[in-house]
Amino acid sequence: MPLSEHEQRLLEQMERALYAEDPKLASTLRGADLRAHHRRRIALGLIGFLVGVALLITGAATSIALVGVVGFLLMLASAWWVTTGWRARPGPTPVPGTAPPGSSRTPAKAKARSAGVMDRLEERWRRRREGENPN
Repeated sequence: MPLSEHEQRLLEQMERALYAEDPKLASTLRGADLRAHHRRRIALGLIGFLVGVALLITGAATSIALVGVVGFLLMLASAWWVTTGWRARPGPTPVPGTAPPGSSRTPAKAKARSAGVMDRLEERWRRRREGENPN
């Protein structure tokens, strides 16, 4: 469940206050660079994929179907593992109080453009419950 706009503002204020008060602690709490984690995940997935190819070829060459099936399943699992990690990769974490690089839009315009269908429906439902015009 996403945070409300008020909760997001409070959280941003707390982050800015923490960063202003103790930048070293804030950078420590921010966590390690996730690029190393994703590189390791890609490398392990690639190794798993290559081992799967080797098992598939070995299974075909020796006429042992079980080895070939295990190799194929390992290839499939490795490819799935790498691609799901790639899709879930978050963007860079901005420093609190600064705009992301290349962002020329105001936050209100950016939010209005990025609002999804569910966000718009929730907003209309909220306005309808409060007695405002839904359109």
